[in-house]
Amino acid sequence: MSVVGDGTEREDAGVDEPGWEVDPDDEPGAAVVAAVGRQIKAWREAAGMRAAELGTAMGYSEDLIYKVEGGRRIPRPEFMDGADGVLGAAGKLAAMKADIAEVRYPKKIRDLARLEARAVELAAYGSHNLHGLLQTEEYARALLGTRRPVLSPDELERALAGRMARQSIFLRTPAPELSFVQEEASLRRPIGGAAVWRRQLENLLRLGELPFVDIQVMPTARWDHPGTGGRIQVLKFADGSAVGRADDEFAGRPISHPKQLRILELRYGITQARALTPEESQAFIEQVLGET
Repeated sequence: MSVVGDGTEREDAGVDEPGWEVDPDDEPGAAVVAAVGRQIKAWREAAGMRAAELGTAMGYSEDLIYKVEGGRRIPRPEFMDGADGVLGAAGKLAAMKADIAEVRYPKKIRDLARLEARAVELAAYGSHNLHGLLQTEEYARALLGTRRPVLSPDELERALAGRMARQSIFLRTPAPELSFVQEEASLRRPIGGAAVWRRQLENLLRLGELPFVDIQVMPTARWDHPGTGGRIQVLKFADGSAVGRADDEFAGRPISHPKQLRILELRYGITQARALTPEESQAFIEQVLGET
């Protein structure tokens, strides 16, 4: 067995895809993966193929085939396409890509994505880093790379894929109202180096031009605002319910009680009022971009 440049293990019998291991604590996700694995095994046995033969035909190891069939490995889309073709499933296995599309992301990211997908309003204050919805892929990759303990290549790819998938919120119709307040420091920290940083700033300017997106900057010199305790986020839904979270309030847990939500909304509202206006913020970001 050898390791090639992308971290993939290569064996005599084929290749073992990196990562995408099943989280044992993610019971709903594990159930989906197990069901997909059983379907692949049923099609393989109906075709009269052994696991090793299927692996050889697809260019993967026998071990990987057993892991997928046993629900211990989340198959990638290209795996499902390959299995469908080799086993003559006429699109039935390939169609299951939709079933595994979500479970490949960590559960907490899936849960957040579901909330964001339902939200008609989102308000978020960020103190140290840019909000995940505002990040470019290369910026997000570099930022995730700063975590300690260091994420494995596979953990990083899964986290990155989940973060990027959430950005489909910008394509929704009707569009939700999105409001972001970012500390000046989060705009000046050159995550990923100068080139990545510049493209991130350019992305902020593009997003700030969308009619349903407000991006505001909190100048470092503006100390008199109630967001100094850390991040704040409030999501509101069409049925009138809402959920929020703040780093330094309610033990950092998601809350939905109206009285608690009013505290977060008050805090965010004053923070927003202390920040530069969206128009002033666009000009400020352009200034920072010009200084890079």
